[in-house]
Amino acid sequence: MRLTDEQTSVIRQSVRDVLGGDARVWLFGSRVDDSKRSGDVDLYVESDNIVEAPAWVAARLSARIQRGMHGRKVDVVLAAPNLARLPIHDAAKLEGIRL
Repeated sequence: MRLTDEQTSVIRQSVRDVLGGDARVWLFGSRVDDSKRSGDVDLYVESDNIVEAPAWVAARLSARIQRGMHGRKVDVVLAAPNLARLPIHDAAKLEGIRL
């Protein structure tokens, strides 16, 4: 996994602040492969609560984490009871590393 402890802490705290303490987060994509270099940060975030305005929440979360990671690009995939489940949700959770 190519994240520092500080970056992991920024991610966890940002998810808690935006979605609450019950939300869970996984890192997926190229950052889970130690042999690769650079790349954006892909996060799968799961909530048991309904997420109102999910595009706004994902953008807010992404921006907050990007600021905490000094501009590193962050993509957020949200999963919640009121959102459609897509193949990316299953792949991200299955292949990802829970933070």
